[in-house]
Amino acid sequence: MSLRTAIQMDPVHSININGDSTFALGLEAQSRGHELFYYEPKDLSMRDGRVYARARPLTLRREHGNHATLGGEQRLALDSDVDVVLMRQDPPFDMSYITTTHMLELIHPGTLVVNNPSEVRNAPEKLFALRFEGVLPPTLISRDPREIRAFREEFKDIIVKPLFGNGGMGVFRIREGDENLASLLEMFGQMNREPVIVQKYLPEVRRGDKRIILVDGLAVGAINRVPAAGEARSNMHVGGRPEKSTLTKREQEICEMIGPELKARGLIFVGIDVIGDYLTEINVTSPTGIQEIDRYDGSNLAALVWDAIEARR
Repeated sequence: MSLRTAIQMDPVHSININGDSTFALGLEAQSRGHELFYYEPKDLSMRDGRVYARARPLTLRREHGNHATLGGEQRLALDSDVDVVLMRQDPPFDMSYITTTHMLELIHPGTLVVNNPSEVRNAPEKLFALRFEGVLPPTLISRDPREIRAFREEFKDIIVKPLFGNGGMGVFRIREGDENLASLLEMFGQMNREPVIVQKYLPEVRRGDKRIILVDGLAVGAINRVPAAGEARSNMHVGGRPEKSTLTKREQEICEMIGPELKARGLIFVGIDVIGDYLTEINVTSPTGIQEIDRYDGSNLAALVWDAIEARR
């Protein structure tokens, strides 16, 4: 079975081939004989209810500086010319991102979109986690400085971050007595009209922020990310150190709690973040981490994702 697969992603020539999960997914698809096409979100159009993309045939190889070859541009009708669309552009989860989910929703599931675009739209990563009782640390979503100040007075040491941010950008640790809170909230307010998310600081983060990958609702691998000295964020692109890891009993409980809901929503490839005993985010837009896990575990998580995709075709 050969599937014509379009990958909607950020510029392919600028990716890190040793860390990019989309690259791993594309290589695995190619090894199975699937035909690849590449386009960026700006290449999408909709006319009279049909969705088109200006796409180019894509060939991938694990060669630094020579990892992608593109063919001539083609205008593909995504409801008839391809079998699968991988929606893999990075956040921010802004109106441009949301618009692509509306457009791709028109072709799904006739053309399988991974992840289900309507559920990606309905499951913003920091808000979706709030649906599951008892798994998050104390959390506040608000624009009201009075509510945020009261939250800090209660918990003393807090994390403040954009509600729709990604990659650790805009994450601040604010301790009791820190005089920067008011200025920080003013800055967020000038940047956008969205609330911020405020959570109790978890000192367990010094031991790591674990990324767990779930495929079709089942936990399939994990990696621990330890923040650098003097850094509140554990993201690897800001200096976090990856460590081999397995799931604790509590982490398995969290996965078993959320997994059936992910599967029911058609969220095939998901990455969750866990600090200590707490879930902090459910990443459904463009989750990462599979190459790092594969290197430690000798696994092939991209193959598990493609097994789930092929089972639906």
